[in-house]
This record gives sequence, structure tokens and C-alpha cells, in this order.
Amino acid sequence: MTRRLPIIHSITEHDAGPYRMERLDLEFGNGERRRFERLHGRGHGAVAVVPLIDDDTVLLVREYAAGVHRYELGLVKGRIDAGETPLQAADRELKEEAGYGARRLDVLRTLTLAPTYMSHLTWLVLARDLYPERLPGDEPEELEVVPWKLDALHELILREDFSEGRSIAALFVAREYLQRHAGR
Repeated sequence: MTRRLPIIHSITEHDAGPYRMERLDLEFGNGERRRFERLHGRGHGAVAVVPLIDDDTVLLVREYAAGVHRYELGLVKGRIDAGETPLQAADRELKEEAGYGARRLDVLRTLTLAPTYMSHLTWLVLARDLYPERLPGDEPEELEVVPWKLDALHELILREDFSEGRSIAALFVAREYLQRHAGR
């Protein structure tokens, strides 16, 4: 069923740290009016990178995650800087966090975090044909790089220290992409 989008009668906003909080006065197709709140990031989105060191092995990084106060395994990821494309940001983040550049980068899709109340987009980028190159990053310590076989994703997703939703989703999207585009 296709529905027309609700009518926005007004938007009020205020600062909420690194985000802008908006209150939307909405009217739905059935005449019902409601107020919704949403967060807008102040940046240009983010990238999550699936770096393949070979056809069967992804490189993960282990870094401190302040939100859960532990070290987490996950993908290379970071903000897109002003003036950067998602591909440029992915290559830069890969060099900063894992110590590799990529000769081949492909945007697979965008991912959302919580689309019912947040506008943040993360571009999922597949990085192949890697070569060693390191750029200084903003991490307080060097990140541990952990190779992981794609055919062992079923083990990875059960690990307590691998819990970030974008990383989980990105690996399954990348694996499906690679299976459908084998040999290209």
C-alpha cells in the first residue's frame, strides 16, 4: 500500500549536542495530527567500510567503545568530512584505522541507525585490492586489526564483543553482494 507522506505544518528546533532536535507538527492522511521528534546530525553522514584483504577475509578493528565501556570488534567506520565523498572518506578512514588503502571502492548502499527518529545515514563501502598505507587518525591508541573469514560470520555474530548493528548488517550485505557478483 502506498501512502502519501504526512503534511508538515511546522518545525521547531533546538540544539542537542552534536545533533539538532526537531519537533514536527504532522497531519496524516486520515486527518490525525501528531507531534514527532527527530535528530539531525550536524555532519555529512558516515561510512562503514568492509575491507577485504583477500576474497575470503575481512579486516575488523578492535577499539574502545565508550557507550558500552569495553573494547569492541567492528568495521572501520567514521564521519564523512566536509568536501569528501563517501568513497574518499572510506579510503581515508581505512588508512587511519587499519593501515591500508584500497584501489577498488564500491558503495553498496546506505544504512540508517534508527530511521523513526534519526536522519543519520551511513554509506556502506566495500574496499578491495588493499595496499599498506597509514594516515594519522584521531584515535587515542593504535587499533588492533583482526582478520576474519567471511565463511565464519556465524561465529562472529555470536561474540559478545561484536555487537554494533551497522557492522553486523554491513557484513551480511557485503557477503550477499560478493556472492551475486562473483568474478566481476
